[in-house]
Amino acid sequence: MFTPEMLESVAKVEATRKERMATEPRRMTAEEKDELLKKFHPDYRAEGFATIQIGPNKGEKVPLELGNLLHSNSRLLGEKIDLDKVDYDVDVLVIGGGGAGSSAAIEADNAGANVMIVTKLRIGDANTMMAEGGIQAADKENDSPVQHYLDAFGGGHFAARPELLRRLVMEAPDAIKWLNDLGVMFDKDADGRMVTTHGGGTSRKRMHACKDYSGAEIMRTLRDEVINRKIPVVEFTSAVELIKDENGRVAGAVLQNMETDEYLVARAKTVIIATGGAGRLHYQGFPTSNHYGATADGLILGYRAGAPLLYQDTIQYHPTGVAYPSQIFGALVTEKVRSIGAMLVNKDGVAYAHPLETRDVSASAIIRECAEGRGVETPLGSGVWLDTPMIEILHGEGTIEKRIPAMMRMYLNYGIDMRKVPILVYPTLHYQNGGLEIGGEGFTKTIDNLLVAGEAVGGIHGRNRLMGNSLLDIIVFGRNAGKAAAAKAKVVKLGKMNLDHIEAYAKELKAAGIETNDVSPLLLPKYARKER
Repeated sequence: MFTPEMLESVAKVEATRKERMATEPRRMTAEEKDELLKKFHPDYRAEGFATIQIGPNKGEKVPLELGNLLHSNSRLLGEKIDLDKVDYDVDVLVIGGGGAGSSAAIEADNAGANVMIVTKLRIGDANTMMAEGGIQAADKENDSPVQHYLDAFGGGHFAARPELLRRLVMEAPDAIKWLNDLGVMFDKDADGRMVTTHGGGTSRKRMHACKDYSGAEIMRTLRDEVINRKIPVVEFTSAVELIKDENGRVAGAVLQNMETDEYLVARAKTVIIATGGAGRLHYQGFPTSNHYGATADGLILGYRAGAPLLYQDTIQYHPTGVAYPSQIFGALVTEKVRSIGAMLVNKDGVAYAHPLETRDVSASAIIRECAEGRGVETPLGSGVWLDTPMIEILHGEGTIEKRIPAMMRMYLNYGIDMRKVPILVYPTLHYQNGGLEIGGEGFTKTIDNLLVAGEAVGGIHGRNRLMGNSLLDIIVFGRNAGKAAAAKAKVVKLGKMNLDHIEAYAKELKAAGIETNDVSPLLLPKYARKER
């Protein structure tokens, strides 16, 4: 199960447990947090970033891997696409089949629009499915959206766009009600009241959960609703370029069948980008908790068409990804494990940080412990302990199986019983804080008829996101985008479609001295071994 060195460290964790349970580590001061972040957080590593050479964000910082995609040519450059041959003609085209895309499609359909979802994998193959811990909403008597706003604004380093964050917290209680009415099986007590817990950076217990598979339960319900409504879903088909009309308005997208490589034309009066995150780009070589298709496609589509990015240089590394065993390296260990009592401990049994600091602070503290030699060596690097046996000491036997059953089963598959021994964790690439810039209604600032929802949006969370606000934003902004897109589609009259922006982008690259054979969007991660 563990190496002799790991077992020696486990003994130190067990020896210090009683003392640690009596005295919880204090929270860091703002000055201590800033110093820690600047020294250890990956967002501050200059070597991990490049400068954008063209487009609306020219001159700004971007992760190297995303920068390479922004500096690549369109997959359609040089291709002859017959835009007069329309394969799909709809009011609202939703690109992405996760929580945001499904929410948008449901509301657009509810508003009477002819809506279609296109997704490069299957509906539900999304980061939504991977989310575990819960969804925030201030719907209890000792809480308020104002308090939720303050927690999230501070946790995001006061960088969130106020109009977006205000909408997120004000509409959160209704989002929970909407999901509950659709059939999401939230954890409830004997009286039917929803059970809520703390998350990192929260001042109130407002995390609503479905055990530790909250995202899967929400996605199950949304997918069922899409199917029950008979909303068309075109699976295994990627959007590879947006289409505009002669007035510069978005008018649809060129799609690529992932099995046949055939190109298809979808005309739409409004388009919603809901393509999710970027974890499979593996920024700075980090593992990821993201699903297979998370390759920042929507950012590339929107940017090449002329939509600006916001906070594209800020990435969330979830502090607790699996560090051992190697078979599940990088998989998510939900924050809920810490919220119900597990403590972060280094190899010497020292609890070096409060268990519920914000994610960027917690991740930086783990990186510091490992960088300074206080981590536990593993086959793929190092990690720190998450002292999971504390949970049942604090709350009684059976708590882990009741509250985090999926996590328990994941480790039992590899002979590790987290009820009896601690688990090893290290930060994993988790969330794309930055994305395309939108206004309060979900439309991009510069391109008419184009909306964005979910993880492809920048500005909702500022420069760091609190646990539970991502499942919330896909519902709030997904629903709003669907409503707004359906309303706009009623008054849109499209002109002649073109792909002129592709050639214009290629000329910009050439003028900037960028000669490349690379193409984007990436669509799927490159894991194939290179031939020697």
